Amino acid sequence: MTYREFRTPTGLLPVVACLWRNDTLVDGTERVIPDGCVDLVWLGAGPPLVVGADTGPVLWEPTGASTCGVRLRQGAAGNVLGLPASAVRDLRVPLTEVWPAAGALSEQVAMAGDTAERLRLLAGAVLHRRAAPDPLAAAAARRLAAHEIRVAALAAELGVSERQLHRRVTAAVGYAPKTLARVARLRRLVRAGESPTMSLADRALAAGYAGQAHMTDEVHRLTGVTPVRFLEDVRLTAA
Repeated sequence: MTYREFRTPTGLLPVVACLWRNDTLVDGTERVIPDGCVDLVWLGAGPPLVVGADTGPVLWEPTGASTCGVRLRQGAAGNVLGLPASAVRDLRVPLTEVWPAAGALSEQVAMAGDTAERLRLLAGAVLHRRAAPDPLAAAAARRLAAHEIRVAALAAELGVSERQLHRRVTAAVGYAPKTLARVARLRRLVRAGESPTMSLADRALAAGYAGQAHMTDEVHRLTGVTPVRFLEDVRLTAA
């Protein structure tokens, strides 16, 4: 496999979804779709990057080397980074611009002998932050991942105003609840594909789309390709 996820160290479970390695970019490109997460990524050379939550598809070009990273859980990024996650939305920012004291870490990651050592260094840096997820944003993300729900109903269920939910989710995740709901719906569409007997229309309804036309439009907006093409080889990654 060209992409592999590793178990999160116990002390990081509240804020880290997984550690990962990807060999795709050694000699190929990869289309990355929104997952509602912020990653700390090493691209095979140079300093580690903070890769913000994407709102659309991103085509990564070959790097000539394996890449690896630490994926922060939905709702944890703002507190781990120490700034609103919306500040890095759709951006790739050198880690030292977010954590000015991370210069030595960047050098250590670049000089590390293998992927395991790089992941250990990046995970250790996250642990050193001693951050916790925003509980409201994390609860909203879990609820949206499970079932379709309107933002107004979600706010009422969580006992806050829509304005407060918007503010907290945007700061902790990187974008507003409505965008997070769209990403969650796309991920439910992928999950629905685990049942091989379901038609595309049935999968759309199971994921929470109003119908197949709605699903087709949303999938193209978030992935840049048709639903059939998207679902051919998509994998559900940790988030």
